[in-house]
Amino acid sequence: MKNLQEDIKTGKFKNAYLLFGEEAYLKIQYKEKLIHALNPDDDTMNFTKYEGKGIEVREMIDLCETMPFFADYRVVLVENSGFFKNKCDELADYMKTLPDYLRLVFVEEEVDKRSRMYKAVKNCGRIVEFAKQDEKTLMRWAAGILAREGRKITTRDMELFLTKTGTDMGNIRMELEKLITYTMGQDIVTREDIEEICTTRTENKIFDMVRAVTERNQRRALDLYNDLLTLREPPMRILFLLSKQFRQMCLAKKMAGEGASQNEIATRLGVPSFVARNILACARAYSVEELEQAEEDFVDAEEAVKTGRLQDVLSVELLIVKYSTERKR
Repeated sequence: MKNLQEDIKTGKFKNAYLLFGEEAYLKIQYKEKLIHALNPDDDTMNFTKYEGKGIEVREMIDLCETMPFFADYRVVLVENSGFFKNKCDELADYMKTLPDYLRLVFVEEEVDKRSRMYKAVKNCGRIVEFAKQDEKTLMRWAAGILAREGRKITTRDMELFLTKTGTDMGNIRMELEKLITYTMGQDIVTREDIEEICTTRTENKIFDMVRAVTERNQRRALDLYNDLLTLREPPMRILFLLSKQFRQMCLAKKMAGEGASQNEIATRLGVPSFVARNILACARAYSVEELEQAEEDFVDAEEAVKTGRLQDVLSVELLIVKYSTERKR
């Protein structure tokens, strides 16, 4: 990203760019910055956009061979073409002889780094991968946005905020806008503000339900389940996410028992460190054997629904009841 920023700042552009990766928000932001830098006047005569899997490669190459009209560059934006997953030898060969006036920008969801197109862009241009950002980066970024609006927030409350929003930067940005508007006239963003205005993703609602289950708070767990059903969440999706949470709890508990640190567990689970801490807290309510049995029960429940032996809504309810029932002392 630093190299791309430098290209935009200096105006010294490569012939081709490939932007890809899981972090869609950053990818879109840098795509727009790059296109604006290449085509600052929104010149439609010298700018062309192609999108989707059905692009005619020969037609596109013919356009690329057309010199710009009273402009420095002919800019061609290609989005989600599949050229970097499927073979596209004709375009890969053409990449070796790109004219000086041409600036090709590829923005892709799926990329095979072994593909000829990937190697072709690497040879003649610049490749930028936008990976999911770690929790510290997200917290600094979000706190920076709040600070520019005159707001402060504690680390613990920022963790709560990210627990609700998840790690998608686009979603975080939208929730920050809501929070900034809601706290107009305040210096401090509080936990109460976050709880009041920020939308909790389905995955996080599931975790709230799991927490209630592990705390043996059966009534709250069932209420949260009914809330999800009211929001038209399919019972089988709830079952899948519930199963995922218990698998993570099982793995986290085993790793902790082997002496793994919270950060090591977070890396293995692919979650922020504070989320791993919450998962470990929930896992303490069960033995490893109970968590392994839960995994088997979730698989059995899914099979029972698919074979018609059990109704989907009831299958999840039974599991919630089983794992939130107070243990016999």
